[in-house]
Amino acid sequence: MNNSQEELANVLALLETEMQEDRLLYKSKLEAMSLSSKKEDGQVWYPISITDTYYGMGDRLIIELQKNYENESPNQFQSGKVVKLFSANEEEDKQEISGVVNWVRQKVMKVVFFVDDLPDWAYKGKLGVELQFDETAYKEMFSALKEVQNARNNRIAKLRDVLLGNAKPQFDSRLNDVVIQDLNESQNKALNNVLRAHDVAIIHGPPGTGKTTTLVEAIYEVLKSEEQILVCAASNAAVDYLTEKIARKGLNVVRMGNPARISEDQLQYTLDVQVSGHKEYKRIKELRKQANEFRNLALKYKRNFGREEREQRKMVLREARKMGEEAGHIESYIIDDLLAGAQVITSTLVGAANHNLNGKYFQTVFIDEAAQALEPATWIAILKAERVIFAGDHKQLPPTIKSFEASKNGLSVTLFEKCIQRQKVDVMLTMQYRMNEQIMRFSSRQFYNNELEADEKVKNHLLGNPDELELFNAVSFLDTAGCGYHEKTDPKTLSTLNPEEADLLGTYLEKLLDLVKSNSFEKNKVSVGIISPYKAQVEYLKNQIPLKEYFQDDKFTFSINTIDGFQGQERDIILISLVRSNEKGEIGFLSDIRRMNVALTRAKKKLIIIGDSSTLGNNAFYKHFMNYIEEIGAYHSAFEYINW
Repeated sequence: MNNSQEELANVLALLETEMQEDRLLYKSKLEAMSLSSKKEDGQVWYPISITDTYYGMGDRLIIELQKNYENESPNQFQSGKVVKLFSANEEEDKQEISGVVNWVRQKVMKVVFFVDDLPDWAYKGKLGVELQFDETAYKEMFSALKEVQNARNNRIAKLRDVLLGNAKPQFDSRLNDVVIQDLNESQNKALNNVLRAHDVAIIHGPPGTGKTTTLVEAIYEVLKSEEQILVCAASNAAVDYLTEKIARKGLNVVRMGNPARISEDQLQYTLDVQVSGHKEYKRIKELRKQANEFRNLALKYKRNFGREEREQRKMVLREARKMGEEAGHIESYIIDDLLAGAQVITSTLVGAANHNLNGKYFQTVFIDEAAQALEPATWIAILKAERVIFAGDHKQLPPTIKSFEASKNGLSVTLFEKCIQRQKVDVMLTMQYRMNEQIMRFSSRQFYNNELEADEKVKNHLLGNPDELELFNAVSFLDTAGCGYHEKTDPKTLSTLNPEEADLLGTYLEKLLDLVKSNSFEKNKVSVGIISPYKAQVEYLKNQIPLKEYFQDDKFTFSINTIDGFQGQERDIILISLVRSNEKGEIGFLSDIRRMNVALTRAKKKLIIIGDSSTLGNNAFYKHFMNYIEEIGAYHSAFEYINW
């Protein structure tokens, strides 16, 4: 084994640790719970009834399920989640079938099942639906890792060694520079780096620097010399966003993936929807209509189980299956036709293993948000290409990992991060278009070698005239030190919250928005984001803040979420509740400074941070932050606002 293969062997072991921990967490939370507890937790709907049955795209069986009870439990079911339909009839053996949630509302759910017909027990009542642990992604990651590890004397072996720093990347220095007028100097530099790369190039995009704009322009330019490319990202939301941007550029794009996991706005680009619009689709509809008629005919034998009826039912279902198979052959032809004509195919990293892409290879794969993707998932997409272009920022959110041991031993280090540290293949974008300069500067110093520059259009972006209203300065830190706002632990979730700090945030926000509303400087609708690292604090804020009158005002839009929930987003005003306040100086999640980088760079015009300086001050990062707050005159004691 060479160094790269040994490193991948370690990643394989870490992925196994992660999967076992993920499964254990699932089992400990759900399998040990009673049916009533799962129901109360929102992991199970029981009892339910079947309200509709029909066959959708690809001859998939779709069942509409409805709750037969009223309750206020949280709903953990989401589109794309793997579930099982089960029977609680005691006289039945353990019965269940698996499917994927296609659509869900408060009391109704549609599930795609991978069977030809519902089993007999599904018609006997006492049905429920339960969330399941999904191993599909792990299987694809293990398979990809092993293929890359075992590669010998081929292109993937060379690419493996380049990406892991054990071989030198190649660039074509003979190409003349391409200059796109709509891109700035660093964006054009990143674009040309992509065009020259034989193996790998990295677009490093700090917050607000136009990473997606640069990425889409690079895709457009690459397609001048390549017929088709693959574009991937770790999350469905990121793929949806990229798909829309690529389509707006006038490119022919096909979005791979289960429609259940894709936002409604993006369905028009999906393979399934494009199949239904194909000229040959009419024949598929005719065949499926006939197949459904045969299935309906078979249903009349459901409750009469004589031998003759059973044979008749088998024969009728056999005819339905034949028609379904013929429809499937036509559908395969249409899919091949659509994929052959696409300039860009988009998918999640795991979605790149879609069976419809079997045997398809690309000269280039673009991977966005690569700094948030597990290395094993990244390899799934890379296996389909001759070279890879990464885009992302390893100074923002890392991938989510369940196992502390796997994370500590290196699974949290992405392939993007390894490559950017081991090879000189990256160009950092340096002009940012989101934030007032004062909001940007601390992040620029701490994470980006003080190289970021605010564009003139946003450099002095403010909510109002600072000469008139001190509150309209770009940054404010409200220090709760000495106020006695001590953190608490939610006994149910064990998450941390600070109700008094949250109440102060509400008071401050109400007065701030009164001033915004009375100030003619800001005529457009103002967006407000409220962020906390702790879920318990987010829940408290959601329950308390919306009671305020101004939340119903048409002049404002509001969102409250964790830091992870705000990744890639921006608001005019951002308020951050840091929560931690204790005598030991423990800061927990706040020590993850990459997450704080995300939180501190969401605001465009006004950033308000509320926290306890005496608790934060023991950490070097927050010590630097407090120095910066003093430097720009943004410090305020919370006592100024308690009775404001």
